[in-house]
Amino acid sequence: MGMMKEFKDFAMKGNLVDIAVGFVMGAAFKEVVTAFTGGIVSPLIGLIFNSDLKDLKYVIKEGVANAEGVVEGAVSVLWGAFLTNVIDFVIVAFVMFMLIKGVNATKKKEEEAAPVPTGPTQEELLGEIRDLLKK
Repeated sequence: MGMMKEFKDFAMKGNLVDIAVGFVMGAAFKEVVTAFTGGIVSPLIGLIFNSDLKDLKYVIKEGVANAEGVVEGAVSVLWGAFLTNVIDFVIVAFVMFMLIKGVNATKKKEEEAAPVPTGPTQEELLGEIRDLLKK
């Protein structure tokens, strides 16, 4: 029973729960960004190349069509799909940067608003210690 209680205490710590919520939110946000990139950004960039951005590739070796009409043996560099994923990453990274920046600004304001303890300064305390040692 002790191990189950210890696991429960570990699993219910605030940081672990926050990380789990952040992970789920991040996965959902990634899907939104992927849909945005695939549905809006890629077609707009694809207008330049007269093709969908995700479908752009550099063919190194042509393939041979088999009896069913499926091309086999082709070797291609899928640079359009790579570029789409890079755009996804940049969007997610920028949004996370702005989110962290906002959280840090909020924390900084809270720290500045914290009351400064009113009491003797370090110099005053050292002076009192010096006076006590002289006695």
